[in-house]
Amino acid sequence: MKLLKVPYLIAIDGPAGSGKGTIAKLISNKLNLNYLDSGAIYRVIALSAVIKNIPSNQVLKLISLVGNINMEFKGENILLNNKIVTDKIRTSEISKFSSEIAVHSKLRDEILNLQRSFNQGNGLVAEGRDMTTVVFPNADLKVYLDASPHERANRRYKQLIIKGNNVNIYDLTSEIEARDKRDKERKASPLKIADEAKILNTDGLTISQTVDKILTFII
Repeated sequence: MKLLKVPYLIAIDGPAGSGKGTIAKLISNKLNLNYLDSGAIYRVIALSAVIKNIPSNQVLKLISLVGNINMEFKGENILLNNKIVTDKIRTSEISKFSSEIAVHSKLRDEILNLQRSFNQGNGLVAEGRDMTTVVFPNADLKVYLDASPHERANRRYKQLIIKGNNVNIYDLTSEIEARDKRDKERKASPLKIADEAKILNTDGLTISQTVDKILTFII
């Protein structure tokens, strides 16, 4: 791997449960770059909306949340109005709700500048659904991380069971397939593979193997 120019921007896209968050965070640590979990932004907004009983189709009310909530990323923790919500935003309910609100183009436009503000210092590793195509179309490296629905559901099942959640693997698989459909078919910034993206299927790969493979793309 060559010496990185500074700042250096890596954008990683892929479907739910493909391992983007874990992989992006490890790469950001290895390369001393900032890290952006774009999905967490939508999840925090989704949680706030659920708390305030705002339906997922009330776009203007959802947009108003962006400017009226205090969202912070501190180390491993995510805070909403000074309260740690790291685990709360990872429930199946919030995952589904965040996917539903992510279809609104006006909401996505409102969040765009916030996402881009993370690209500072030595650079950034950003992961999400439209990092390579919309948010950071000029990224130095674009990666599309993929995995089969069964593999992704199994990973999610293990994560939730460890945290004490009562979940069903078949339900999780159905939810992931439904989310894939929403993400790929939505009109606003659909999930797709950028022309310049390196495609990496992680079925059968360990986390370290996936990280090492992506690092070889930096040549």
